[in-house]
Amino acid sequence: MNYIGLVIVVGIFLISNGCGTVGKSFNTSKIESIVNGITTRSDIKKMFGEPFKVGIQNGQSIWVYEDHHYSIIRKETSKDLIIIFNPDGIVQSYQFMSSKPAT
Repeated sequence: MNYIGLVIVVGIFLISNGCGTVGKSFNTSKIESIVNGITTRSDIKKMFGEPFKVGIQNGQSIWVYEDHHYSIIRKETSKDLIIIFNPDGIVQSYQFMSSKPAT
């Protein structure tokens, strides 16, 4: 095979597979079950598993669930769930964002 043909084949392969994933999938249908002031850290872990990231925001514990898919040839998709817990481990507030329109 000549070098030009090899470059074309490799180029097509790279373009068609030019994608990436960040985070891990989580079940968005369970988001409606979260109730501020009632849902516990344990409840969240049962619903969504281990968070992708954990941190502190204004002294409050925060968990982040992310699921991002990037592609050169397809539309990118993303969804994020951010949960802030009070000092007792109860959900103080949460935010869900998605690249897909709400239905």
